[in-house]
Amino acid sequence: MAQSGAPQAGHATPGYRGLVLAMLLLVYTFNFLDRQILGILAVPIKADLGLTDAEFGAIGGLAFALLYSVLGVPLAYLADRTSRSAVIAGSLAVWSAFTALCGTATGYWQLFLYRLGVGVGEAGGVAPSYALIADYFPPEKRARALAVYSLGIPVGLAGGTLLGAYIAALVDWRTAFIVMGIAGIVLAPIFKYLVRDLPRPAAAAQATPVARVFPILAKKPAFWLMAFAASFSSLCGYGLALWTPSILMRSFGFGLITTGQFMGSVLLIGGVAGVFAGGWFADRLGRSDRGWYARLPAIAWAITVPTFAFGFLSSSPMLAWALLLIPNALNILWLGPVTTAVQHLVPREMRATASASFLLINNLIGLGIGPLLMGALSDALKSSHGIESLRYAAVACLAFYALAAVLMLSAVKPLRRGWVEDAA
Repeated sequence: MAQSGAPQAGHATPGYRGLVLAMLLLVYTFNFLDRQILGILAVPIKADLGLTDAEFGAIGGLAFALLYSVLGVPLAYLADRTSRSAVIAGSLAVWSAFTALCGTATGYWQLFLYRLGVGVGEAGGVAPSYALIADYFPPEKRARALAVYSLGIPVGLAGGTLLGAYIAALVDWRTAFIVMGIAGIVLAPIFKYLVRDLPRPAAAAQATPVARVFPILAKKPAFWLMAFAASFSSLCGYGLALWTPSILMRSFGFGLITTGQFMGSVLLIGGVAGVFAGGWFADRLGRSDRGWYARLPAIAWAITVPTFAFGFLSSSPMLAWALLLIPNALNILWLGPVTTAVQHLVPREMRATASASFLLINNLIGLGIGPLLMGALSDALKSSHGIESLRYAAVACLAFYALAAVLMLSAVKPLRRGWVEDAA
């Protein structure tokens, strides 16, 4: 049935495609607003609730990743079988409600459980969004469209950092969670009203069961190499997103608002440039050689390691800002190219489920381990490095970016062989 207020999806105009992409970007921005606000508020939350670095790392990573990773596959299957836009809208409402509840937490386990709930909601947001974009945009524009969608990561990270810092400084950390949560709840019905699914062939509407999709992916070496490469990159990326604000406060003596301004500017400028460049270069270079969808991220991660290390070890805040700008662009350049490549390892009707399978591995390793590992390593180094322990824990974990680069470079040839072109 047609939805009032939106054009017929089957005859979507470029303007309506742009509206769909803009709404998906807005929802994805809220996704990362709700994640990053925890990182900027680490110091006041830990002080209020009496948490160690390891406990806070578990809340920031493991609590979120447990159900977020596992439920992504069945929710993606539900989206393939029913309505992708409805699953996204419902997921937004759920994770926003739990974000608001985080502002009421009075102890470790209560906050852990609320972050578990945020993960349950966000599990249904990303894979169906990938599939909607693949439906609306032709192959030659898909990496750029996915890169635009992925701008929600740097915009959300920067916004969560800045808004969280200012709200917490002016009121308190609890109000920051409540404000963000309520805003997401308001957005959910607006998204559902404006965004529609494109009609799918009858066979696609039935959705291919996960039991049939995963064996197809499992036979393709490109899937495993890209999934584990992205996972090790995310291990660093999620860990640094949660802990860099605390590093700045401990090592440079920044206050909450100064940290928010430093982090917000680095994440926004570097992140937006990196995400957009990844999609643009992948579409350009990938026309003649599909291997560039893997080669580009490998090159970016190789440069990320030394620039992050020099930035964290710098004694000058200005020099650190300039150095950290580079890896904050390069460490997420992979999003457009790799998410596009995963879409093309299977036929169209399997895309959301394939993306969810990829995200399951990526998030269990990256999100589940990264923040916790960095926090636990910081606790272990405190006896020898004092307040600088977190800085050195972050530098040690950069080895995973090097491993990610090696794995992704190994995926170049298998990706060429495993690529599934769109049917004419």
